[in-house]
Amino acid sequence: MTIGIIGAGRVGCSIGKYLSGQKDAQVIGYYDTDAQSANEAARFTGTDSFSLEELVGLSDTLFITTPDGIIEKAWDRIKEMSLTNKIICHFSGSLSSVVFSGIETTGASGCSIHPMLAFSDKFTSYQQLHHAFFTVEGDKRAVEVMSLLLRSMGNEVCLIDKEKKALYHTAASILSNQVVAVLDTGYRLLTECGFDRKEAVKATQTLVRNNVENVIRQDTVAALTGPVERGDTVTVEKHLSCLGGSDEKMYRVLAGKLVELAQIKNPQKDYTQLKELL
Repeated sequence: MTIGIIGAGRVGCSIGKYLSGQKDAQVIGYYDTDAQSANEAARFTGTDSFSLEELVGLSDTLFITTPDGIIEKAWDRIKEMSLTNKIICHFSGSLSSVVFSGIETTGASGCSIHPMLAFSDKFTSYQQLHHAFFTVEGDKRAVEVMSLLLRSMGNEVCLIDKEKKALYHTAASILSNQVVAVLDTGYRLLTECGFDRKEAVKATQTLVRNNVENVIRQDTVAALTGPVERGDTVTVEKHLSCLGGSDEKMYRVLAGKLVELAQIKNPQKDYTQLKELL
């Protein structure tokens, strides 16, 4: 398998580096509208940079690792080239393989691949791909070939319904990006108590880490603790009195979700007063 990568950003660099050295999957290099980025990615992965036409011609598999808004534009350019028997993949979490409109007339097979991983850094995120869980959907041939490759590298792979891609990506975004927003709110409130930002992060690292590890180990209901789970209306009322604006709205929404979990954990407990407060 010879792989050409279109898009030399964080995802493209990470995937290329992750696959470097694989005997059965050789990354030959990159194309990017920013030639400097393509050259940088090529140096990082020990490959080369090419024109789009050269890359498509030399590759039997093409990875489109551009931002979501550019995937369709990239496809519109390459679908006019000779693609017979090639595999075309994109790495968007929210878009499905449907974005490859008219692929059935080109002789190529398409799929979407998405690693459950936040690519925070162009040159180090590849190290986490060894532990990443991948989802894949699309044409049968493309799905089978790419699933086999990923599993050969030790990754778990799950086939997903293309109609569920947007919902899947929403879930991943909540679990990743929106958790960051919650943490940022907590850190900011601590700075209002006199902590500086670094102190706030350091002081709560054990609290945050243990909470996440407890959820992973025993799921959300069993891991639930705190005033909402206890049905401590007085404490929750004090919390609300400290907040205003969007912080209060967020607290009320999240506390309402916690009540739902608490009722599962403690079916004998009456949370009526707490729900009325929220």
